[in-house]
Amino acid sequence: MSHQLNANAIIGTHHVLFMTFDSLRYDVARATMHAGRTPNLERILPEGLWEERRTQGTFTYPAHQAFFAGFLPVPSGPNRPPRLLACQAVPGRGRTIAPTTYVFDAPDIVNGLAGIGYRTVCIGGVGYFNSRTKLGRVLPGLFQEAYWAEETGPDCYESTRHQVDRALTVLAEQSFEQRLFLFVNVSATHEPTAGYLPGEAEDSWESQCAALSYADGELGRLFEELPHHGPWLVIACADQGDAFGEDGHTGHGIAHPCVASVPYAQALVPAA
Repeated sequence: MSHQLNANAIIGTHHVLFMTFDSLRYDVARATMHAGRTPNLERILPEGLWEERRTQGTFTYPAHQAFFAGFLPVPSGPNRPPRLLACQAVPGRGRTIAPTTYVFDAPDIVNGLAGIGYRTVCIGGVGYFNSRTKLGRVLPGLFQEAYWAEETGPDCYESTRHQVDRALTVLAEQSFEQRLFLFVNVSATHEPTAGYLPGEAEDSWESQCAALSYADGELGRLFEELPHHGPWLVIACADQGDAFGEDGHTGHGIAHPCVASVPYAQALVPAA
């Protein structure tokens, strides 16, 4: 279980980094970490562990719509702890809204954070963040600044390097007085991942492990820079998993347990 945080003592005083690892299965994330292949994430996550949770959607678009409304992945068991962030739907109501929940009077947490002075930046990955179509502009359109390019998308096997380069540029331009909400949709773990295993032609559980390990190597540069800009709240999770042949299924967009089960973590990173 992720450590319970009091968001009312964090929002406004901390920067926020929200990373979604697109299509990353929980069992892949857990196995890759236990194998020592994601050392940078291990240093960031509480006790170096992922928590198993259930996502709010079976593919990128609905999952992120829910996330940005404050409905992050929920614990896999029956207990429902208070939400970290929320947008008030019905005044005075909400079973998972508690004194530790930061509640925005806004349609989504992105505009909510902007409304209290945060600079909001999206570094897109998969196609729902490419701003090339009306649908592709919905999610990035929530942000004050949105970045996407072919080299940050899933068809580039160095996508995380380009995403981290952009994130470091954002940090370099950041005013010390202003808080930052930085969102990164890590596309490396989305298909196609076979290219992360030389000689492989088909995506697999193993190739997603390799993709995550690659992404971790690049994210280390971002994690090292964060403390130099102040304290951070870091939220990391997958939007959904991927099926690799289970019960005849491949991909996502299906209500299968391997798609619903995702890694999740929330942590505080102190200022240097």
